[in-house]
Amino acid sequence: MTETTPAAGNPAALVDRSAKPRSVSRLIFLALVMIGASVTFFLFKDKLNNELMLGILGVLAVVGIFFLVSTVIGFVDIMPKTTADPLARAFIDTHPEGTLVTDQKGRVIYANHAYGRLTGSTSASDVQSIEAILSRHRESAEAVYRLTNAMREGREGQEEFRMPQPLGAGQESTDAGHWYRLRGRPVASGEKDVTLMAWQLSDISHERTEQEMVFKELQNAINYLDHAPVGFFSAGRDGEIVYLNATLADWLGIDLTSFLPGKVMLRDLVAGAGMALVESVQAEPGLNRTAQLDLDLLKSNGQSLPVRLVHRVSATRDGAPGESRTIVISREEGGSGVHDAASAEMRFTRFFNNTPMAIASVDGDGKILRTNGPFLQMFHGLVTRDDMERGSLFETVLREDDRKSFQDALSQAADKQGDIAPIDSRRADNEERHFRFYVNAVIEHSEEAPEETAIIYAVETTEQKALEAQMAQTQKMNAVGTLAGGIAHDFNNVLTAILLSADHLLMSLRPADSSFADLIEIKRNANRAAVLVRQLLAFSRKQTMRPTVLSMTDVIGDLRMLVDRLTGTNVKLDLEFGRDLWPVKTDLGQFEQVLINLAVNARDAMPEGGTITVRTRNVEADEVEGLNHRGMEVGDYVLIEVADQGTGIAPEVMEKVFEPFFTTKDVGKGTGLGLSMVYGIVKQSGGYIYPESEVGQGTIFRIYLPRHVEDEAEKAAALAEAEAAAGRAAAEGSPGAAAKAGSDGPEDLTGGSAVVLLVEDEEAVRRGGKRMLEARGYEVHEAGTGVEALEVLQELEGKVDIVVSDVVMPEMDGPTLLTELRKDYPDMKFIFVSGYAEDAFAKNLPADAKFGFLAKPFSLKQLATAVREMLDA
Repeated sequence: MTETTPAAGNPAALVDRSAKPRSVSRLIFLALVMIGASVTFFLFKDKLNNELMLGILGVLAVVGIFFLVSTVIGFVDIMPKTTADPLARAFIDTHPEGTLVTDQKGRVIYANHAYGRLTGSTSASDVQSIEAILSRHRESAEAVYRLTNAMREGREGQEEFRMPQPLGAGQESTDAGHWYRLRGRPVASGEKDVTLMAWQLSDISHERTEQEMVFKELQNAINYLDHAPVGFFSAGRDGEIVYLNATLADWLGIDLTSFLPGKVMLRDLVAGAGMALVESVQAEPGLNRTAQLDLDLLKSNGQSLPVRLVHRVSATRDGAPGESRTIVISREEGGSGVHDAASAEMRFTRFFNNTPMAIASVDGDGKILRTNGPFLQMFHGLVTRDDMERGSLFETVLREDDRKSFQDALSQAADKQGDIAPIDSRRADNEERHFRFYVNAVIEHSEEAPEETAIIYAVETTEQKALEAQMAQTQKMNAVGTLAGGIAHDFNNVLTAILLSADHLLMSLRPADSSFADLIEIKRNANRAAVLVRQLLAFSRKQTMRPTVLSMTDVIGDLRMLVDRLTGTNVKLDLEFGRDLWPVKTDLGQFEQVLINLAVNARDAMPEGGTITVRTRNVEADEVEGLNHRGMEVGDYVLIEVADQGTGIAPEVMEKVFEPFFTTKDVGKGTGLGLSMVYGIVKQSGGYIYPESEVGQGTIFRIYLPRHVEDEAEKAAALAEAEAAAGRAAAEGSPGAAAKAGSDGPEDLTGGSAVVLLVEDEEAVRRGGKRMLEARGYEVHEAGTGVEALEVLQELEGKVDIVVSDVVMPEMDGPTLLTELRKDYPDMKFIFVSGYAEDAFAKNLPADAKFGFLAKPFSLKQLATAVREMLDA
């Protein structure tokens, strides 16, 4: 061991085994002696006759050379260790923290004097390792263990622990004990695979004492703040409450044990529109601002607490809102004299700021003098406290077109007029928000505001205007629908007569006859007209539908090839199916028409080409509630979106897109019935359709169909239908069925001896139907009304096999006829014929009523088929 002598004012290390200069000098001296002996041997070898001496001198020469070489090599190897920076060595030697370096076996390599003072070591022989000193104390053993393991794993660490007695013998003992901080880190020694452990030990008792004193002072300050006679809270940049004192918590009924900073927002504590007053206090960038506000806070039980806030806000250098500190003074009523006047003023301020109506007072020039919280909230962004202080004019909240009306009303108020007409206007920055302003003249001026000319009350009427527009649109659509339905009903009768007459003539002609082609053309155009009638009925929601349970994934997938052909080569169709779509219930054929119509419209909106995207997904009730679609009931829906990248639809056109006969296409390129049909089919399916468009960006039609949940009756019906289908398939596979299939079709529809009562108020339809059925071999009786039909039945004594009746007739309609007929003839077969949907009249019948249905217009074969199938049922 080498001990260095301390220089004046710069104490050396207590222990330093990292350099060995004396050992090196001794080795060099020994090597020189050996080499000298070797040289002597070679110089005087002729004079030495003793062989033993010669051998000894030779060995000494070899050993000397070996030591010299080893010393040179060793000296070079230890040069980096023995030429340490004197400044760094002096810094570590004089460092106030105890520093100790050991190898991995715990042997001391280095220790400075500070380490000796802390551990009570006065000489190199007294120095012990950290493990040896601290491992025997329960308070520090775990800390040493954790640090040692960390350093062996190549990590550094730090621990703090308290000892009941100081480690050094000369240190004073206190009641609070001594606190130590121990740091450890592994240090590479420069030799291969050799790592040293560097320890630093500090006495932090004084630091801990200061911390405890600061903590106690802070606790006292918090205790005083908590129990101050006023409330206090602080909020972050976003209005989150980070602290509130016990006084305010007690006033508001908040349990501080469950209060979590940042979980309660300031807006949760402010009642009514008072938050608008709070938000109106804004500071300049980099500065603070303080304002007094009279408003109500909200207690946990829902009651209001009238308070006065001394609200101090800050702003960052870039102008963003900063943190806020607020003193809360309770304004509970009570007292007398001057205090009563103050309380009365506070009560007025409270009512003024918490009324649901927005209020502002103005002078004769229209300058805003004061406002309440709801006014600032309603016109946030247009009026602020700073604007008011700078003399903001009330007309800034009005559209420019309405400012003349306001000036006229203000002139009437200055003239003390009592009946001033209200002003209907919109926000200056938002055309969609409607307001009504009531201007009242100030008759008696107060001392606080002698220049007040008018009090203005503002009420938002956006919702009312929207409801009025919706009601007007609904009434218009209903009126158009009723008109369309009536026209379609009468037109169906005309088309039915045309089709039956054409079929009758075709039966008597051969294809080679000259008139045959003309009759086919008449029938084809009648069928085209029938398509237009169905579109009218679809809009009025009275078309015939056969709803079935469908998967939109299958429906859209099956239509893909057809839509691809319709949209052309320069339009791409992109399908995005949602996962696990719920089933819906609608008419397959009708809904296919919906998708095709929307796809064709999307194609026409993209003359230069583009992409039509069809998306599907489930929409749960919670999401529907958040959509806020007008008229849409909350529930589970399947959403079908049809989006294009076309020219878009202008807002004034969007209001009319579902009206019948309204079209933006050129003459001859559209009837204006396509979207009205889409609207009707979706509505009749119990769904909703909402378009959204932006000119130049494209259009999206969103269809919401209600989720279908199958009940037990439907499951049983589906099972029965499957069994019946299997039975029909088996029967069709039999020889008899094959023989029947090969027989003449028209002969299968003959009536034989069946008696038919045909009830129809349209003579042309009744005459054509009678002639067609008689041609098939039926015995046909006819009646023009339901009353006449009952008389015919009485004359025939009920000897009728089947009744075929129109639905809409004078005197007695079809459903009433069926009800009366069932009283005397409960088992008589009955077929309704109508251009309206089955459910349009079935709701007027008993739930167990059994009947067939044939939709107008119909052909001869359809009529004969319906009668034959009903008779065979």
